[in-house]
Amino acid sequence: MQDTIAVDLAKSVFQVAESPRPGRVSREWRLSRPQFERYLAQQAPVRVLFEACGSAHYWGRKSRSLGHTVRLLPPHQVARYRGTNKTDRADAKALLEADRNEEIHPVPIKSEDQQCLAALHRLRSGYKQTRTARINAIRGLLREFGLTIPLGAGRVVPFVHGLEAGAVPAPLRSALMTGAEEIQDLEWHIAGVEKQLEGLAQQMPMVEHLRTIPGIGLITATALVASVGDIRRFPSARHFASYLGLTPKEHSSGLRRRLGAISKQGDPYLRMLLIHGARVVLRWARSKERPTPLARWMLEVHRRRGPNIATVALANKIARFVWVVWRENRDFRLERA
Repeated sequence: MQDTIAVDLAKSVFQVAESPRPGRVSREWRLSRPQFERYLAQQAPVRVLFEACGSAHYWGRKSRSLGHTVRLLPPHQVARYRGTNKTDRADAKALLEADRNEEIHPVPIKSEDQQCLAALHRLRSGYKQTRTARINAIRGLLREFGLTIPLGAGRVVPFVHGLEAGAVPAPLRSALMTGAEEIQDLEWHIAGVEKQLEGLAQQMPMVEHLRTIPGIGLITATALVASVGDIRRFPSARHFASYLGLTPKEHSSGLRRRLGAISKQGDPYLRMLLIHGARVVLRWARSKERPTPLARWMLEVHRRRGPNIATVALANKIARFVWVVWRENRDFRLERA
């Protein structure tokens, strides 16, 4: 049986706990980053535990290249095994205790390509959030001077550039022009990231397969590839939809079964993208004079339960389509999905 090493990661100081058998800690170390690198390289093949936090995937890849067996555990699951106080020692010991629970599923280690995709998505999201904040700030400031910008994010910059002399005080006008230039710069950055994603997508056949599914475009397909990794770890399409938080939350007892709203577990970014894509598909279905079988199902759910529930139900179905297409490594075909 391999010894187990639990590591509480940080930027510069790493807390290490060695366990020769479950329930016992034989030695503990507090190491700097260079010391930890040497420590890993000098160890015989062991079982290494990390929390799936910042830099965990890098250390997981590095440990695996040295011959170690690596498990990344979800932080919210590990926290349940921590005692009263949160310290580095307590975190390392909690990792050892959580590892004994077979119901805790480890987080797959991301490859460098996956982390590259994920990093581009995070940058794009940050740019979009900053752009939205600047747009809202300019709208709010101009309302204080009786100026209302029409709806649409694309109308803000032209409106600011078209302000007449004297519409706002001169110092504010200069600041507003700077804000408008910042919005244009952010839009340029967003377009640049999307161009990078398009270039990477052309090198990934699975991304092209996923883009044949209704409601799945470049952003959603690359985000799925970056986050999911190996689709075969999900035994069924329902398991995959549950992983994305698109299945009902259950509160049952005895012979009474209660299903509530969706669980909202998993990655909220992926779930948001799938729901936005489903909303577009639903709008498309409502505009068709001769709807397809999938469109007829969507419209029936929309009629009975309303637009929001219909959108989430369609997002659930799209997630199941993703599982089928990914498992079979082919383009989407409705008759078989």
